[in-house]
Order: sequence, then C-alpha cells, then structure tokens
Amino acid sequence: MSVELVAYGCFFLTMALTYAIMCLGLNLQWGQTGLFNVGIAGFVAVGAYVSALLTTPDVADRLGGFGLPMPLGWLGGSLSAALIAYLVGRLTIRLRADYLAIATFGIAAAVQLLALNLEPVTGGPFGIGFIPRPFAGRAGDPLLFSVLNLALVAAVVLLLYMALERLVRSPWGRVLRAIREDEPAALALGKNANRFRLQAFAIGGGIMGLAGAVQAHFIGFIAPENYLPMLTFQVWAMLIVGGSGNNRGAILGAVLVWGIWALSAAFISATFEPGQQARAASLQIALIGVAICAVLLLRPQGVLGEARVVSRHLLEAVGSRKIRVATDAQPVRQPPE
Repeated sequence: MSVELVAYGCFFLTMALTYAIMCLGLNLQWGQTGLFNVGIAGFVAVGAYVSALLTTPDVADRLGGFGLPMPLGWLGGSLSAALIAYLVGRLTIRLRADYLAIATFGIAAAVQLLALNLEPVTGGPFGIGFIPRPFAGRAGDPLLFSVLNLALVAAVVLLLYMALERLVRSPWGRVLRAIREDEPAALALGKNANRFRLQAFAIGGGIMGLAGAVQAHFIGFIAPENYLPMLTFQVWAMLIVGGSGNNRGAILGAVLVWGIWALSAAFISATFEPGQQARAASLQIALIGVAICAVLLLRPQGVLGEARVVSRHLLEAVGSRKIRVATDAQPVRQPPE
C-alpha cells in the first residue's frame, strides 16, 4: 500500500469526521429535541470565521490578526456560534417546525451574505487564508502530517461523543425526549419546554461552530462559497442515512455520505471531459438523494436507529420483580419420609 494512498485515506477520514461533528450538533437539535434547523451552514460559518480571525497573523486592511493559539480559536468559534444560536433561538424557538426551518434558513443566508460583503472583516469573496494548521511543522512528511491530523480530529469527536452520550442519558436528555415525544405530558410535569429547547439549540449551534473551526484550520482557507445551503443538505443527508437520535449513527452517516460524495467526484473527473464536469457535478446530489431514498425504504430509522434508553431504576425494578416471581414459582420440596 503506497504512502500516498494511506495519506489520502487519512485526509478522507479527517474531513468526514469534521462533518461528523456537525452531525452530532444536528442530532442534539433534531434527533433528541425535534428542532428542525436548516441553518447549519450559518452556524458552521460563524465558528470558522471567528476562529480564523482570532488565530491568523495580522493582515493589512482586514480586522483580526490576533495570532492567538489554535485551541483558543476553536473555543472562541464554538462560543460565538452558541451565542448566535441562543439569540436566534430566543426569537424563533416558539415557532412550529416549518416556520422554524424558514427562520433558520434565513439566518444562514444572512450570515453567508455578510461573509461575502464584509470584506474588511471576512475578506469578502477572497476569503481568509494563512489559517494556522495543526502540526504544520510536519507538513513536509505527508503521511505523518495526515495521521496526526486524523488523530487530533478523532480525539475531538470521541470526547464530544462521550460528553453527548452522558447528556443524553442524564435527566436533562430524558426531558428533551419527553418534550419531543409528548410535549403536553412534559408540560404537565412542570417542565419548561421552551427553556429546554433553547438550551439544546444553543449547545447544538456551538457544536456546529466547533466543527467549522476545526475544518477551517484543517483546510487552511475559508471563503463564503464554502457555506452555501448545499452544506446544510449534506449534513441532513448524513444524519438521515446514519440514524437520527443515535450519536453513533450520526458519525457513521457522516463517513458513508462523505464517501459517496468523494467517490462520485472521482467518477465524474474520470468519466467526463473538463468542460462538462461542472454540469455533471449535479450527479453527486442525485446519488446522495438515491442513497437517502434507499435508506428510507430499507431502514426508515437509518443504518443505526435510535437506541431506546430505559432508566436504570426501571430496569432494577423489573429485574427484582422477575427474581421474586421466579422464586415464588419454584415448587416446594417435601422433606423425605
């Protein structure tokens, strides 16, 4: 196996895992809470641009250039996206699913237009370059550079997955699912549905911002055309294919759909002439649409459906009852005569 092939495999998985972070954020909003967010690209863009402005070197005629360490940039991007999500949620969280979708789509379009036109801040259509990349000193060794980047992004995904799994199984996570499944019952138990929705929306937006920051530093360059509605479509496709409501399904769906996207791009490059490749690129969207249809027909819940979480107290009660019933059902032995 050639070094170039292994390096490309690491690059592919690293990109797929950055999308997996976005899927985890969407899974918290939609899979656990039922919030129909179609403004994913906007929150990802906020995280990417904030992190880039905080960490890039000073450039004439552009705001930023603070040269902060990369972890601070990632933290700043995540917190900024969470703040934007909180402010948007304060205005829109009471809307029904379809109206919430329209509102979040409008926010994402506004963010993309701001990135395109605020040239003194975002670089305008030229974007922001020279974003510091992790392990840049190892760039001379493509294999080692790719492996180290993959290990870093995989560690971020693992830590995020473990934290979200604890949240999902906590009382807070059970309230989210109760609101999603039967809001009147949750309200009758004294739960403030809008407050819990707002918390989930803000945390999910912060996770998407973190994904944007990680992806920006991995690529080293960002521009407004990176955050078009197509990005939102890709992330939704990943979550649907992997399995809504399941964090492992969100990660698996990101890898599968990104694989379809990468393979279809290679197929188009090898099959069509350069002048026709721009038109043929629409086949990528068609192939992802076919994959979604196939999953919905064969496995409506996704490749890995939502795992039903049962309280351990209920399991203990059922287990003790089974033991008691089994003990009562045992025949009474007569003493030997």
